[in-house]
Amino acid sequence: MSSTNRTVVVTGIGATTPLGGDATSTWEGLVAGRSGVGPLEQEWAADQAVRIAAQIAVEPSEVIPRPQARRLDRSAQFALIAAKEAWADAGYTETSADEGTVDADRVGAVIASGIGGVTTLLNQYDVLREKGVRRVSPHTVPMLMPNGPSANVGLYVGARAGVHTPVSACASGAEAIGYAIEMIRTGRADVVIAGGTEAAIHPLPIAAFGNMMAMSKNNEDPQGASRPYDTGRDGFVLGEGAGVVVLESAEHAAARGARVYAEAVGQGISADGHDIVQPEPGGRGIAHALQNLLDRTDLDPAEIVHVNAHGTSTPAGDIAELKALRKVFGDDTDHFAVSATKSMTGHLLGGAGGVETVATVLALYHRVAPPTINVNDLDPEAEANADIVRGEARKLPVEGRIAALNDSFGFGGHNVVLAFRTV
Repeated sequence: MSSTNRTVVVTGIGATTPLGGDATSTWEGLVAGRSGVGPLEQEWAADQAVRIAAQIAVEPSEVIPRPQARRLDRSAQFALIAAKEAWADAGYTETSADEGTVDADRVGAVIASGIGGVTTLLNQYDVLREKGVRRVSPHTVPMLMPNGPSANVGLYVGARAGVHTPVSACASGAEAIGYAIEMIRTGRADVVIAGGTEAAIHPLPIAAFGNMMAMSKNNEDPQGASRPYDTGRDGFVLGEGAGVVVLESAEHAAARGARVYAEAVGQGISADGHDIVQPEPGGRGIAHALQNLLDRTDLDPAEIVHVNAHGTSTPAGDIAELKALRKVFGDDTDHFAVSATKSMTGHLLGGAGGVETVATVLALYHRVAPPTINVNDLDPEAEANADIVRGEARKLPVEGRIAALNDSFGFGGHNVVLAFRTV
């Protein structure tokens, strides 16, 4: 079936995050303004400059059978847990493809990770050094490869239309969802399961991010450490987990009577061309992505009432994003309820776009914008450029069609903006 410009909708959601082991508990935590950040109690953390992180709320060992878990990197475990929830939420089962409930030739999977199986790679290298060649796991390569999560999710849903793995640092999860939207819109697939995952809480990434001064060292107050837009912000807090959505063509969803959370309007993509780690300070690259979104879709700026911002709690990045919004939308940004949910989940790197897409879709579905917590002294530049939701969740308009944006940016200058709309 070849077609172009088909309407794409969200029919399933799943997540496992520092706030909860599923999408429902994660959403409840976000709306309540609860922090998932805590101290690192592993023995290796004692010598680290950064001794805090947003660790997963429910360990995969409580969900995945041990024999299966031993063959999966932690990032793939997260992805599979979130994917199973999303797939079931959409009304499918593990055997749907075999039973003909869905045509496997028309099903795709796009699961991203910014770093991939880093824990497997580093742990197995330790095994090699300490115990010798013969003790290295034969499953190491499928576990460490960045496409491992996507491949395993693709096997679970029986995807044969294509299984893909975008790797664009912290924009990876959003890029995966944008890619999935295009797969459906252009007729390559009818159903695509998409999202992002990350499991990088390990001594080496913690030390590396800490030494490059990217992470908060507020070890004395873990729950207050991730504070986007606060004048005292000093870097992001590393998180782990996964967020996944099921996307379908509107026609396919209607034919089977599926519940629809929102329309996936489209994506805007750009690159800064500025620096390998620092964002372009004026937000020009981000503005280009926002304008690209408007040029490629039928999104009306007047529909936008909410933005799930990238907002990592870094001094430069937070303001560049808000400047870009102001540059493209002008005074309309005064009506955007801007939430930085990383204040609660920490920064999930390649998993961020997936988890924050789940949050954005649920914000529209429930018409509630989660708060940005820990903003005790709002940066004047943030206040001048955006309406930050602080303190408590905020109700969104209860009538009419409304839209929301999910922004994701990454090292290398990657910029991805996703747009969703009520149906």
